Amino acid sequence: MVSKSDSILVIGGGSIGERHINNLLLAGYRNIAVLRKRNLPFRNLELAGVQIVTSEEDALALKPKAAIVCTPTSLHLQQTIWCLEHGMHVLVEKPLSHNLNDWEQLERALKSSGKLLFVGYMMRFHPLVEKMKEIIRLGDLGRLISFTSHWGEYLPNWHPWEDYKTSYAAQKDLGGGASLTLSHDLDLVNFLVDKPIETYQCLQNHASGLEVSADSGADFLFEYEGGITGHVHLNYYEQPANRFLHLIFEKGRLEFYYLKNELHVVRPENKQLITADTFDRNQLFTAELEHFFKLAGSNKQQEVSETMLKESEIIIRMCNNKPLKN
Repeated sequence: MVSKSDSILVIGGGSIGERHINNLLLAGYRNIAVLRKRNLPFRNLELAGVQIVTSEEDALALKPKAAIVCTPTSLHLQQTIWCLEHGMHVLVEKPLSHNLNDWEQLERALKSSGKLLFVGYMMRFHPLVEKMKEIIRLGDLGRLISFTSHWGEYLPNWHPWEDYKTSYAAQKDLGGGASLTLSHDLDLVNFLVDKPIETYQCLQNHASGLEVSADSGADFLFEYEGGITGHVHLNYYEQPANRFLHLIFEKGRLEFYYLKNELHVVRPENKQLITADTFDRNQLFTAELEHFFKLAGSNKQQEVSETMLKESEIIIRMCNNKPLKN
């Protein structure tokens, strides 16, 4: 159990770190510490109730109960291990790592700590994704047969205040690349299909004119248990942005248009439109944070941690073109 008075450690103070800090303050947490190696000015953050530390020793002196890891992907795994080894529940931004180096060390740390490990695939908390999950569970459209997922955005537009070439997302050695950075949609289709992957193929694209050292696009083909097939396309180079997911069933289909906040439930006899007009993207992060603290210390945390570890390993293997475990 993590209370509002417990110390919470945020590792990393970039844009996502600032978002988590603001959401912690909004949720009533006031004992917040930010671990940064460089104490640079924040962009959009009031520092009332926030303490800045620049060393692990100073962070541990505050006895944090939980940590949120918001650094470049290449740092996630070792920082997660460090947090677990020092008795913290961990919410780590996706993906959990850019490779499987030291994975066994992570497994040991998680097992010996008894703490919660949660990976920040916040799209699971989108109200229209939750609605799709409900429709699939009820079975009104029959059996799922196939799907197509597409997410393309122009990387230089993400953070206009910085040079995209210096961002972690553009640099292979920092764990960047479209596959890993946009892996939300890999997690999303796995979450909705909810069956083991039998086989997959990944084809990475390096043809764009963007100055990135990692893949700027990728296509994934899947076959799941039961014969369900699917295609996920991810890219950094598409203008204007385009993001949708189509799920095809025996008796109709679901069409999710993220940028419009629309879900179309299409049947032969009619078409139903479900909207999320009041939805704000930050709701994904606040819902994720609430869920994380609800799970921390609960009787479900071990099961959730083991599931998150397994699901993350699958995504990391796919993004590195590695065979899946049998």
